[in-house]
Amino acid sequence: AAGKSVAPVAGAGEEAFASMVTDSLKQAVQSSRQAEELSLKQISGEADLKDVVTAVANAEHTLETVVAVRDKVLAAYQEILRMPI
Repeated sequence: AAGKSVAPVAGAGEEAFASMVTDSLKQAVQSSRQAEELSLKQISGEADLKDVVTAVANAEHTLETVVAVRDKVLAAYQEILRMPI
């Protein structure tokens, strides 16, 4: 029918992608909190320095991964915007 617009419907793939992104961000936040918590415990002498260094390195790696994925998603979005209709 002419003049009617069709609203996009979220599919299972979109929901899975959104869930994956949400889970990844939650993991990044948790990793940062764990590193911060261990750092505070090490200051008070309750944690081993090796554990702190490992937690901080893990948090840094997780953050770098999140930033890399964000950059790829933005690049893909920009490429879609450049596509002719």
